This record gives sequence, C-alpha cells and structure tokens, in this order.
Amino acid sequence: VQLQASGGGLVQAGGSLRLSCAASGRTISNYGMGWFRQAPGKEREFVAAISRSGGSIYYAESVKGRFTISRDTAKNTVYLQMNSLKPEDMAVYYCAMRQRPIAGMPERVERYDYWGQGTQVTVSS
Repeated sequence: VQLQASGGGLVQAGGSLRLSCAASGRTISNYGMGWFRQAPGKEREFVAAISRSGGSIYYAESVKGRFTISRDTAKNTVYLQMNSLKPEDMAVYYCAMRQRPIAGMPERVERYDYWGQGTQVTVSS
C-alpha cells in the first residue's frame, strides 16, 4: 500500500490549501481514511476522517468549520481542503488508512494501518 500526500506549501494566515492523498494498492472505498498532523516537538494529532462509505465524517474541534475532508473514489484519492489557515495549523500533514470502521475512535493514531510520508504546511502570520 502506498499513500502519497501532496499539496502542502507556504501560505499566509487566512489563506487556503488543498491537500491530496493518492492511494495505490488498496481501494479507498474499502477503508476509512484520515488526516493527521504533527508540529515540531508535538505528538501527532487527529485532523479529520471519512468512513469507507463516505457517509460519516469526523473533525477535530480545532479545524471544524475551516477544513473539509472529501474523496474521489474514481481517482482513489482523499482531499483535505483547508481554509482560513492559522499559524497554529502549521505542521507536517499525514494521510492514513485503516481497516477498522472509522466510527471506532477515529482520532486514535494506533488504529490506522497505513501511513503516507507527509506534506509540510507552513502558515506565515
């Protein structure tokens, strides 16, 4: 399984970015997918998740109303649209895939089976 995250970059506070996570070796419609982030010196934290059906979506409180997770099953790709970015959103963003249903603690890092390599998001104030 390979998860290729892309779309990170440098953006001013208040700006937007869209991250992509292209999956190969597995079909995302058979798996729950999540986005996490990790800032320097901090633990990896949950950002958003989408169930295998696409019918259930979860967000961390810190990003609700600003970030949107979505997917394109035809492209086998998951997206994270990030609007109104803040300096505290700056981190390396990772996508992840899990076999367990997303409803079971979507925020738990250890419940994800496969991880991408991460893409850096830098927000200037």
